[in-house]
Amino acid sequence: MPFLTQIDPVVLAFSALGLCLLALFIMLIVLIRQSRLLRRYRVLLDRNPDLSIDDLLIQHQEGLADLKAGQEALRRRMADLERAALDHVQRVGIVRFNAFPDVGADLSFSIALLDGRDNGIVLTSLYGRSECRTYAKPIRGGQSSYTLTEEEKQALSRARENVPAQS
Repeated sequence: MPFLTQIDPVVLAFSALGLCLLALFIMLIVLIRQSRLLRRYRVLLDRNPDLSIDDLLIQHQEGLADLKAGQEALRRRMADLERAALDHVQRVGIVRFNAFPDVGADLSFSIALLDGRDNGIVLTSLYGRSECRTYAKPIRGGQSSYTLTEEEKQALSRARENVPAQS
């Protein structure tokens, strides 16, 4: 106590006042942060004022779990569709040509229809003045067990390369 009695009361008063101001400044900063936090809390709860923050977080977690389950179901469905798509016609190649010299306008054609595994058919229609004939040849793995004409080979090549059909 002898030390405190030697300090000037004015200095002591100003020191105490400084400490009080410092404490008030710290409290002001805490209050500003609290008010920001309270504002954010109110924004969260504006839509559902009956919910607490805990209820809101639980509701959010349940919604997130539902979204994840739905996303996984969509992934499985997409994988199933991709596998099924391999069995459907995906690529088409067509070549038009004159089969006979006395017929114009490229009325004959060969068309290749392939699935995702290069299986399918090549259809060829030969148009003549007196008759029209149509042939179908199976394709397995991009190859035919039958001899293909040049036009059929071109149609098959276009289908395998996904070249758009040309007239």
